[in-house]
Amino acid sequence: MNTVLQVVSAVAALTSVGVGIHLGRKWAPPGARYDARPLLWGMTAVAVLLLGLGTYLGLVWAPPEREMGEVYRIIYVHVPAMWMAMLALTTNFVCCVAYLFKTSWKTDALAESTGEVGLLFGAYGLVLGSIWGKPTWGTYWDWDPRLTAMAIMLVTYVAYMALRRFVEDPEKRAVWSSVVGIISGVNMPIVWFSVKWWRSLHQVQSTPKTVDPDMTLALRVNAWAALILLTLFLLHRYRIALATREVEVALPEALPTDAPGSHSRPSEVA
Repeated sequence: MNTVLQVVSAVAALTSVGVGIHLGRKWAPPGARYDARPLLWGMTAVAVLLLGLGTYLGLVWAPPEREMGEVYRIIYVHVPAMWMAMLALTTNFVCCVAYLFKTSWKTDALAESTGEVGLLFGAYGLVLGSIWGKPTWGTYWDWDPRLTAMAIMLVTYVAYMALRRFVEDPEKRAVWSSVVGIISGVNMPIVWFSVKWWRSLHQVQSTPKTVDPDMTLALRVNAWAALILLTLFLLHRYRIALATREVEVALPEALPTDAPGSHSRPSEVA
């Protein structure tokens, strides 16, 4: 059963990512005439169905936890939210590094999108973790290594998004925010491994390998739903970011091409 779930999980993840990449190339660019409504509505419907199924499995079907009882059930939304935050912010880190090596408005737009959506999921997961902490630890917040590292990382991404709002020049904004994104991303390994490196109040990472087999299905279903929602959020945010870049580079003072510093072609986001 576990092997089947692993295969289904891999297929679901690859399908969601593949559809996201396809729509990002065909639908997101300004002026694209690709009709994405069937895919977008289909992904939304699947996400809603999985959320409903995951809620039932998490609240009703899965057994109580031996030590925490019913309180642990918040794991089925808290953990997927944190997984999606780490996935989005890791993508942001890759985009920031890639932009410094090869300037591209698409890469910059994707970095902005992943940074904002990753911050959203991370803040959501942190709030859920605090709600979980009150009945289990007796407090909403503790300066535990995992919590502290995650809070610091989210604050740095708030600074990243603030920088993108306050710098008007698109080239300077892209370069400066890429540097800040790289600095912020360096904290991710600390967040992930903090429960292993130090004696932490926070439990070790909850994964299908560390939870009871009866809880694995509920965790996977909610993770699939979260992944589809992440893909949808990123697609819409990426499309907005690309449209914004097209307006910016069309201004006489702005850079007219995908390569900052080049003025040899008409303005476009390529």
